[in-house]
Amino acid sequence: MSPHRHGRPPLSAEALLASARFTLSLLPIRLAHRIQALRNLPYIVVSNHNIRKIYNNYQHSLSTLLPWQGRTISNLDDEIRFTEVLAELVQTHTDTIPILARGFLECRKYISAAEVTRFLDEHLRARIGTRLVAEQHIALHFSSTPHFDPAASPTPCPEHPSYIGVIDTALRPASTIDSCGGFVADICELNYGVRPRWVVDGEPDTTFAFVPMHLEYIVTELLKNAFRATVENGMNREPVVITIAPEPPNLSPQHGTVHLDLPHETRGVFGGADAIAPLDDNAPGVTIRIRDRGGGINPDVMPHIWGYSFTTFVDDDEVPGAWSDDALGVISAASNGASSIAGLGYGLPLSRAYAEYFGGGIGVQSLYGWGTDVYLGLKGVGKIK
Repeated sequence: MSPHRHGRPPLSAEALLASARFTLSLLPIRLAHRIQALRNLPYIVVSNHNIRKIYNNYQHSLSTLLPWQGRTISNLDDEIRFTEVLAELVQTHTDTIPILARGFLECRKYISAAEVTRFLDEHLRARIGTRLVAEQHIALHFSSTPHFDPAASPTPCPEHPSYIGVIDTALRPASTIDSCGGFVADICELNYGVRPRWVVDGEPDTTFAFVPMHLEYIVTELLKNAFRATVENGMNREPVVITIAPEPPNLSPQHGTVHLDLPHETRGVFGGADAIAPLDDNAPGVTIRIRDRGGGINPDVMPHIWGYSFTTFVDDDEVPGAWSDDALGVISAASNGASSIAGLGYGLPLSRAYAEYFGGGIGVQSLYGWGTDVYLGLKGVGKIK
């Protein structure tokens, strides 16, 4: 299996048109499903100006795509205009999650935290898929023969021949960990005056096929947790240890050594009812363990770590896992930039959504009073021939 049915870039004009037509066949129904999910919320919640803004964004995006459905993208001029529409769609929905989160917090009298978690879980998985479909075509557009632009393309062939659109077929997790570690250590140094250390062991030269921006998001969030706990527990002398373990080839899921709490159904852009192609179960994957000496997770907190509404205990009267006014400030502060999704304080549930997207997952093992092990299991997106 190849991660994309249209071949390796640079694509011919005909392959690019096929990619555009294929992308158009997927996106309207995905947007329509999101509109329907928002309509299924209580009316008073959808009336909130933040939720309504997202609802209107989806309606606008669908209305700009629907006129394309009655025609065939048959020439490069059509493809250019269609790609411009896709780029606008991706930009329009950049801050969807923080805006939705703020709206839900403002409506906390009318919707339970459990309902919000269910909605955001489903919405996130659908959103990841929709953006990936659009971003994959945009990447292939800039790395195709007719439009090749080394400055604009995420796939600047032939300088990075391992890329197919937004997928790196030879992604090296150790490199991502080191770059994200440097970024998170800078934040720690700024906030605490201390720079945590980390060590990568296991098999650091491991590579697999994955979406780099997904891995960067997950690793950044998990390292934030590990570094912060290490510093706040006064264990700066102890490095965070990140172990990389490639999955043996042809390992069936039941023979895995780490049990990860996966959803009953993982729908992805490469697997599921409205997918690009079936996942190859034999695609090599990777397990990454992040081990810190940050004191572990309080057992009272542990049941709530996957909830979007949970932030911290504000005072003794707070119900664990209940809405917190502090969260509103966190999310408001986070929605000031294009990368706002990375600053919500929702690190674990968001990271798990990205990991599960291609059939992976995240498991957390805490030794309270000692530290935490986080197991990140990732499936490769396909075998590369």
